[in-house]
Amino acid sequence: MVEINFDGIVGPSHNYAGLSLGNIASASHKGDPSYPRAAALQGLAKMRGNLARLGVQGFLLPLPRPNGALADRLALDGSEDPALRAAPWSASSMWTANAATVSPSPDTADGRCHLTPANLVTMLHRAQEWPDTKRQLDLAFADTAHFAVHDPVPPTFGDEGAANHMRLCEGHGSPGVEVFVYGRPGGRFPARQHEQASRLVARAHSLDPARCIFIEQNPEAIEAGAFHNDVVAVANERVLFTHEAAFADRERAYESIRSVFPALELVEVPASEISLLEAIRTYLFNAQLVTLPSGTMALIVPEECRESPAVWSWCESMVASNGPIGEVIPVDVRQSMANGGGPACLRLRVACDPSTVDPRFLLDEAKADRIERVIAETWPEQIDPADIGGNSLAKDVAAARHALLAALDISELA
Repeated sequence: MVEINFDGIVGPSHNYAGLSLGNIASASHKGDPSYPRAAALQGLAKMRGNLARLGVQGFLLPLPRPNGALADRLALDGSEDPALRAAPWSASSMWTANAATVSPSPDTADGRCHLTPANLVTMLHRAQEWPDTKRQLDLAFADTAHFAVHDPVPPTFGDEGAANHMRLCEGHGSPGVEVFVYGRPGGRFPARQHEQASRLVARAHSLDPARCIFIEQNPEAIEAGAFHNDVVAVANERVLFTHEAAFADRERAYESIRSVFPALELVEVPASEISLLEAIRTYLFNAQLVTLPSGTMALIVPEECRESPAVWSWCESMVASNGPIGEVIPVDVRQSMANGGGPACLRLRVACDPSTVDPRFLLDEAKADRIERVIAETWPEQIDPADIGGNSLAKDVAAARHALLAALDISELA
């Protein structure tokens, strides 16, 4: 049993419409030209690197775009607000940390890995995703002896998936403690994860209530642009890497975790060293914290971290201290970062036996070469805001996705 990172392949309609309220990066790049081909190749390069480092890597496919059913329901006729017109074109499913919440088999009563697709109801452009996401999860994890894929929680309760969920354990095959982080409404930006949504997921996954912890996210972090918990905290095995301002009551949060998981190794970054705003700007915590085959933990961060003197100095000091995180690896995901998603946003973590997964969703070098060829030949090089809604672009985007499905022999998702 190993942890597999399922990265989202950046879709051919990747654009900067600024649809995500509370996502500072998305808002600040609204209206800029986007580069879908470069974005997808950057994401694939990250996947190749992790395949080489970890020996296993998965992927999920772009969803059908533009979403004609949503466009019809919105009665789009060209007179609407451009943001409304852009919603059916959104490529935000590439951030598979929001695809689902995952509870591995050692944590569940029936010994199966449970997955609940996120309903993402807070944002229109994301609320359209779950039916197609579920179709893909049903296919990739079709072995019902090992997996249970649920329907999303009722739409009254906003659920944003694994971006607000952490798991602590002695090893990925050992029973874990699952930490659910939620926000409280009422601030300038929406708190996207509802506490009741987290509790519903925990019950649907038949988790031991004594090994589930529910923690409130710091409202100041949400106000600063940490629209998901994974913008300010990430966990792996025994380690919780977090900003000082991640949780509403940090000491109580740490005590709650330690009461159930005494082996916790806390790596906390003080605000005096890295401000909350700088942490969010560089996405230091929206990183992949992984265990290498050597047993060393590595933090895979965006290049923006190396370009920040404060952040990079702190990273170097952390590695030099011989703590649990022994390496920091920058990767270039600038196109995703400009839309508000770093390395952690781009992956869904599933701890399981790789042999139980549909092999078409597992990466190898030959498959990576096929994906790269399709992207290079069919993904649009550039999308300008005025292109959104056009018939020519719609045909190109749909054709590109179908070429990818054909190359990977996944016709069920056509």
